[in-house]
Amino acid sequence: MPGYDTSAQEAAPVKILIAGGFGVGKTTLVETISEIEPLRTEELLTAAGVGVDDLEGIESKALTTVAMDFGRITLADAGVVLYLFGTPGQERFWFMWDDLLNGALGAMVLVDTRRLDRSFPAVDFFENRGLPFVVGANCFHGEQPYSAEEIRAALHLRDPDTPILMLDARSRDDVRGALLSLLDTLIAEARMVTPV
Repeated sequence: MPGYDTSAQEAAPVKILIAGGFGVGKTTLVETISEIEPLRTEELLTAAGVGVDDLEGIESKALTTVAMDFGRITLADAGVVLYLFGTPGQERFWFMWDDLLNGALGAMVLVDTRRLDRSFPAVDFFENRGLPFVVGANCFHGEQPYSAEEIRAALHLRDPDTPILMLDARSRDDVRGALLSLLDTLIAEARMVTPV
């Protein structure tokens, strides 16, 4: 069909989860990289969340993901199309993570080093289920006061080779680079399981 882009249909589909704590930038990341209008299931934070949602450090946050975010990016040079599923960050929605995990090949755990404790559940989730992942340290305001090794030590990662990537969730180039790094990790894991 003239003028119709078939690259997404010809590429291998890969499901990726974007996870992390409440307010770390998951929705922003999916929105930044998606080549389609992303699906967002955001709702206004209301008085019902007072005492339930911890807004310390993110007091200006007005919306929250209540189900998932969804986006797509075709990486023609890698021959894949990534289907990105952003998980909800609040604890009361974590029950959805196992359903979102179904069929996923890998994940990115997005962290905010100003509130690193909110990232432990996502790290534990993927480590306990054996799903390969990378850690993306979101550099808010273009700054990251900690090195990758300091972040690795603070997260107590089981696998010392888990990539720690510095990125700005608002930068398409940063997000694309992080997703390519995740693909490299998935390929390396697959080769360890089934040597070529």
